[in-house]
Amino acid sequence: MSLLSPEPASIPPSRPETLMAREAREAPQRCVEQLRLNADLVRDAGRQLRALAPPFAATLARGSSDQAAAFAKFLLETHGGVPTLSHAPSIGSLYHKTSPAFRGVPLIAISQSGRSPDLLAAADDARAQGAVVVAIVNDAASPLAERAQIVIPVHAGAETSVAATKSFVCTLVALTHLIAEWSQDAALLAALDDVGDVLEAAATADWTGAVAPLKDATQMLVLGRGPTLPIAGEAALKLKETCSLHAEAFSIAEVAHGPMTLVGPGDPVLALAPFDIARTGLRDRLEDFAARGATVIAAGLPEDVAPAKLVLPSRADVHPVLAAIAQIQSFYGLANALSLARGYDPDSPPHLNKVTRTL
Repeated sequence: MSLLSPEPASIPPSRPETLMAREAREAPQRCVEQLRLNADLVRDAGRQLRALAPPFAATLARGSSDQAAAFAKFLLETHGGVPTLSHAPSIGSLYHKTSPAFRGVPLIAISQSGRSPDLLAAADDARAQGAVVVAIVNDAASPLAERAQIVIPVHAGAETSVAATKSFVCTLVALTHLIAEWSQDAALLAALDDVGDVLEAAATADWTGAVAPLKDATQMLVLGRGPTLPIAGEAALKLKETCSLHAEAFSIAEVAHGPMTLVGPGDPVLALAPFDIARTGLRDRLEDFAARGATVIAAGLPEDVAPAKLVLPSRADVHPVLAAIAQIQSFYGLANALSLARGYDPDSPPHLNKVTRTL
């Protein structure tokens, strides 16, 4: 048996709903509650970060949280005008080489549990160099939160399924809230009022039409750009975790630089289209894939995704940042259904644990 295709776990036939599906469905209400509970806290954090006026910012994360970190980078650079780098945990946890240039620089450390040893060691190392640690955590009493000067709880509640869903969505909303306050972006701040309605609609959007063309797939590409590139990264990760499907995420702008040659007739391509200027050139790229005989599945504006064999339902009348978050909310329903269709248990991916204790 290939390492890419472990034996499917047995799934109790009587179980009406997986934990993954149930927890993903909680995300919209959790996000609404988060925005209410964090209103004053995040407003004050934004004020502190504006006063800090750092020359750059950095993120610190692994796994799904690192996709959230990439989303934060996009928001900070496009809405806040703050260059943002990804600080590899091993630079601090193993090499202890965090630069003194981090003095006065926000280090946005993102972790659902706040307990991964390498993140804690890296945060300690960065703080020793004068970094301002900003913890985005589900557990506000975690060791990571204790190390931070600014703590933003995501209020996702207990998450039992190994595959993160609601904690990821809540983290994206928390980051959007923080960066909207930090940058004082009026349009982004106003968009937060729509989070509940947008995510509720996304949670009920039916993406399971993609189960049939993906059920027997062995590999696929997931495409995004701008705000949806981190969403594509999270989707590809979940396809690996829950479906044992070798999925890789690429930028719509970069996929023609080599990866496109791997796609042939019948190969699936999932495009999570952006709703902002990053959609430039998308239709041409999807037409290229369709001409190769690929099975193109896409979510986005109708005029952009017309070449797709299957167009997934999505909202076009919302802020592009919320539209991107809505895509992963909808995708989780597809990932859950596809995992079951392929004979796996999405709540218990093989070889994975809820807290990854990387050193």
